Amino acid sequence: MPKTLRQKLLLALIAVLLVALGYYWNVRLDFNERQVAPSNDAIDFYAANAHSLQYREDGSLAYEMTADRLEHMKATDVTNVTTPDLFFFREGEPQPWHVQSVRAEVGPEGKQVELIDNVRVQRTDAQNRTLLLTTTRMTVFPDKDYAETSQPVKITEPQGVTTAVGMKAYLKDSRMTLLSNVRGQHEVR
Repeated sequence: MPKTLRQKLLLALIAVLLVALGYYWNVRLDFNERQVAPSNDAIDFYAANAHSLQYREDGSLAYEMTADRLEHMKATDVTNVTTPDLFFFREGEPQPWHVQSVRAEVGPEGKQVELIDNVRVQRTDAQNRTLLLTTTRMTVFPDKDYAETSQPVKITEPQGVTTAVGMKAYLKDSRMTLLSNVRGQHEVR
């Protein structure tokens, strides 16, 4: 076989190998890209050391919230909140309600808030008496001024302690219904 023919065949073989390698590389990249499907828990935005103020139409403060981290899930429109700390200012009450938990999940459009782990709700009245409600989980419906839990609750006041399993709280009326196993220990003054 003449030398020039061998060189041409070698160059043709190298060219075919390069084309095959390039095709393989492109197909492999396309295949890998197709396998990465968007996840339902993909975060589309987050905030660290978040601080938020919300005002009413009359300009008075409605609430102040801080959190270590907020993560919004695009697919579900759910926001996960790490260590939420909320001061909720009720109209006509001089002291705010103080709400804390280890974490929270805020549903789409903020219609439902699930407070999770070590939930604490504290209120101080005009006579400087403190009420502390603790539970492991509580669901709040902000638009309805309503909260509920099926978990054990403990309510500590200066006059005593009340425990129960389950609670419904009608925030606008400042009324609470304890659902079962209600026990109380109260001091008469």
